[in-house]
Amino acid sequence: MQAAEIYLSTACFGNIQYFSKFVAAEKIYIEQHENYMKQSFRNRYEILTANGKLSLVIPVEHNFGNKILIRDVRISYAQSWQKSQWRALETAYNSSPFFEYYNNDLKHFFEYKEKYLFDFNTKITNKILELLEIDKQIFFTEKYKTFDDDFMFDYRSSISPKTRQIKEDRMFEPQKYYQVFAQKNGFKANPSIIDLLFNEGTNAKDELIKCVKQSL
Repeated sequence: MQAAEIYLSTACFGNIQYFSKFVAAEKIYIEQHENYMKQSFRNRYEILTANGKLSLVIPVEHNFGNKILIRDVRISYAQSWQKSQWRALETAYNSSPFFEYYNNDLKHFFEYKEKYLFDFNTKITNKILELLEIDKQIFFTEKYKTFDDDFMFDYRSSISPKTRQIKEDRMFEPQKYYQVFAQKNGFKANPSIIDLLFNEGTNAKDELIKCVKQSL
């Protein structure tokens, strides 16, 4: 059973829960009319290293406390975050089974300078869907919608690194898959989709589908 439509925020290398929605819904809407939200997956992602989870942040230009639409948020290149983050990815995943297979597809995002965060995220998401062989068109909201509390297909805020914002997701259940450092650190659920891709490769889509609960 698929949901007719699901609403998501933009995300940078979204986590496994985020990408599970692309196989759980007939239609995916990405919100483009919300205000930028700090400390969210809109500009951060979590990878798994020998020392556990590592949160990587895409720096953005500050707006001095004023509200700004997510589409207008600019990426900051004041520091060389691209080099340091790619180095972190290499260190974490160079021994994973599919790093050499996919690394050139992703390295590009750490070399060129995209102006806007929203565009950067959209290109990343489309590339990940292509690598996962998920044929799903992304739609963008035409205006900001508000939903009743009982509307369960709005994940714009609930897929979050902040524990207090996370809500029960009746459509998602993490499943164990191979992870490089699982023997040392134990299995870590729901990191960035990068982790699933580098570890499971051509099996990643099937592993993603396993995470989707079919009954609502």
